[in-house]
Amino acid sequence: MGLSFHRNHDGTVTGRNEDTGFTVTLADEEDVKRQLYEDAGWEYTPPPPPVPPGFHRFSLMDDSFEAGGLQDGRYAVLRAHPPEGCVPADRGGFALECERPGKSLLDAVAGTVAEIRREHGLVMNSLGIEKPQEWLGDDRNGYPAQIVAHLLLMAAHRASLLGYGRKDLVRLLDAAGVV
Repeated sequence: MGLSFHRNHDGTVTGRNEDTGFTVTLADEEDVKRQLYEDAGWEYTPPPPPVPPGFHRFSLMDDSFEAGGLQDGRYAVLRAHPPEGCVPADRGGFALECERPGKSLLDAVAGTVAEIRREHGLVMNSLGIEKPQEWLGDDRNGYPAQIVAHLLLMAAHRASLLGYGRKDLVRLLDAAGVV
């Protein structure tokens, strides 16, 4: 079963259930999603309320190959004392669901990752994005920014496993023309 969504030039969103042919176009993206879920017979869960200004919502995970589940002993202290604004969650492995302050989403993620590394000696190296190639929108602090943070954390972790250091990664970013 497949559901597809398309943002139209006039600001509306069109959703289609590929199996049933049901199609709906509305101005409210969540209403399109709700109607498609109902047509598919799936339970629809509305999004949480927006975070206060200056705060960002994201998930952090340890996506290393030896990472254990929510009850893994390596996460015991972090489970008991997560950073302020984060709560432990089971997302097929240990995760933190966070609402944290920052000038941008990347700033909030970086501050949280640094705090966890400093206080618990753990590196949370993923935002749990399953299909980062599914790029939607241009929201600097929304889902596209979560994809960027996820890819950077994943790349840094995997580069360190291969013996690459910070200078190697910065050199690559400089070569790619990141300003």
